[in-house]
Amino acid sequence: MIQRMSPDTATLQPDACYLALQARDARFDGRFFIGVTSTGIYCRPVCKVRMPKRENCRFFGHAAQAESAGFRPCLRCRPELAPHSITWSIQDASYILAHQAARLLDEPEAWSESFPSVEQLAARLGVSDRHVRRIFETQFGVSPVQYLQTRRLLTAKQLLADTDLPITQVALASGYSSLRRFNAAFVEHYGLNPTRLRREGASRPARGMAIRLGYRPPYDTQAMLGFLGKRAISGVEFADLASGSTGRTISIESGGQSHQGWLVGEFDETRHQLVLRVSDSLRGVLPVVIHRLRAALDLDADPNAINDVLHASFPQGDGLRVPGTMSGYELAVRAVLGQQITVAAARTLAQRMVDRFGEPIETPLPQLTRLFPQPPVLAAASGDALGQLGIVKQRQAAIVAIAQAVADKRLQLHGGADVAATVEALKALPGIGDWTAQYIAMRALRWPDAFPAGDVALHKALGVQGGPNPARAAQAASQPWKPWRSYAVIRAWAAMPAKAAATI
Repeated sequence: MIQRMSPDTATLQPDACYLALQARDARFDGRFFIGVTSTGIYCRPVCKVRMPKRENCRFFGHAAQAESAGFRPCLRCRPELAPHSITWSIQDASYILAHQAARLLDEPEAWSESFPSVEQLAARLGVSDRHVRRIFETQFGVSPVQYLQTRRLLTAKQLLADTDLPITQVALASGYSSLRRFNAAFVEHYGLNPTRLRREGASRPARGMAIRLGYRPPYDTQAMLGFLGKRAISGVEFADLASGSTGRTISIESGGQSHQGWLVGEFDETRHQLVLRVSDSLRGVLPVVIHRLRAALDLDADPNAINDVLHASFPQGDGLRVPGTMSGYELAVRAVLGQQITVAAARTLAQRMVDRFGEPIETPLPQLTRLFPQPPVLAAASGDALGQLGIVKQRQAAIVAIAQAVADKRLQLHGGADVAATVEALKALPGIGDWTAQYIAMRALRWPDAFPAGDVALHKALGVQGGPNPARAAQAASQPWKPWRSYAVIRAWAAMPAKAAATI
């Protein structure tokens, strides 16, 4: 039995890591990396190269640690494909601060058009830059700059291997201000220039771009696709259980420009990967697309850590993930539409809104023909126009307020946002209560401990609906599930009969 391992090098158990490597156990993919001293290469636990000798192996909790120790990424297993290591705690303040810093560094949309410095990171966290460096290096074994450098280089490596983007565009998309700096960093860390890596790396598909994104099993793909399919808006998105694929249209603002296009993700369950195809129009924002899709399909979740807490209460839900979103703004609008009505009714209202306010878009896929209405469009929508769609006045006000706040950049709805402050900002808007704010935190802010305590369906699932204060009873019942209460909610909903689940 392989013991559980922390992603931090100081607490990794080398013998347990080696057992996972021998088994090529995909459950530990991204939770640690193996540096092989005889080759100078570092690999994922799932790498299929010849098994290295135990005495030649060093184990690292993060790719940045392996690179800081002088190891280069394997061209065969490609460490950039591994799911990210996301861990959570509600106890240690330094631990929380360090991981919040890493979360901000991993979120490309948290910094507008620039890439962060340590000083900017410290300002966002409300501490000194010296303190950030100290707690970050204590927790991760590398500095914030080294961590960010590795993220940039691995992003570039993936774009070089999986796309035909010009190298200058790869450099800019990965966060480098010039091709010269990019080439210098690549040669310094990997011992070869980007052109040579592209030539020696995995061959690209003949048609378009196919980008592989790893995840850890177990992953219930049918449950994820079923959840998305029940809520799919015709023309904007689809989820196909038969082919194991999902796709949608999307609009991304970056650098003062709007990038509109389409994407399709198809699960490759044998390899524990999602294969992503995107339109050429999204090439300039590929890192953002990849990051958003990883979040939308919860590809970075660590089932071992989650199941350790939730399995006893929800034994049938070990493969369930929390469905996210490709657009926090869109999710927030749709959450308002879904207040106190069934999923089918909410989908009908969303469909009417897209048909009335959504912009048409040309794609090669007949299922994808329209974009979800942009924030300025709904911000300017009149009450009469929204009322004609069947949307009641209270929800009209909430939708317009959300759209205005997003359009004015007063509200950030992504994984790098301050959760507590954003929840309070949402609740300050008209027509948005705690249920809606917590639901948005769960799916748009990617907060693993969100808990919509007032949810009626959740009360039924937990058997507390008959009491004098079911919300308080649900909160009390949820305490043992911290910090994974978002996952507990998904499992509780999934365990309900189909008829009752139609309201969530």
